[in-house]
Amino acid sequence: MKGGEYPGELKLDNQLCYIIHRLDQAIVARYRPLLDELSLTYTQYIAMLVLWEKEDMTIGELCTALYLDTGTVSPLAKRLEKAGLVWRKRDENDERTVRIGLTDEGRSLRQSAHAIPAAIASCLLSGEQEYRDVRQMLTGLLSRVDNGPHDGNKEDKPL
Repeated sequence: MKGGEYPGELKLDNQLCYIIHRLDQAIVARYRPLLDELSLTYTQYIAMLVLWEKEDMTIGELCTALYLDTGTVSPLAKRLEKAGLVWRKRDENDERTVRIGLTDEGRSLRQSAHAIPAAIASCLLSGEQEYRDVRQMLTGLLSRVDNGPHDGNKEDKPL
């Protein structure tokens, strides 16, 4: 191999993880101006999505829903509380557990966020059917990664 030449599978642009990483960054950049209007970061927004759906839960349940650890979610919850969007309190039955829920202001913010998913989808997809198809494909890929073989056998190798 000449200096600087790499087999195709070792080129950065050929890595699915890198393409997904770049796509993630590009999508979050598209969210930024929309979320700035709500004074939310992307991570705060996805936390609010969970809370708009569930209203009241433990910090641990929120961590599970977001696939984030308490070291990330606890400060995020404090910032949302400081903004008046959520409340936090110790569980009456177990003082080790902290509950989080929506305030009236947090509940009303949902209406302001209502148009965000369509705005993001419009820059990514051509219509509702493509949205369903891409979502199904990505959900299937995530399921394979979560449930697939991890013992280094041939099925685990890149194509």
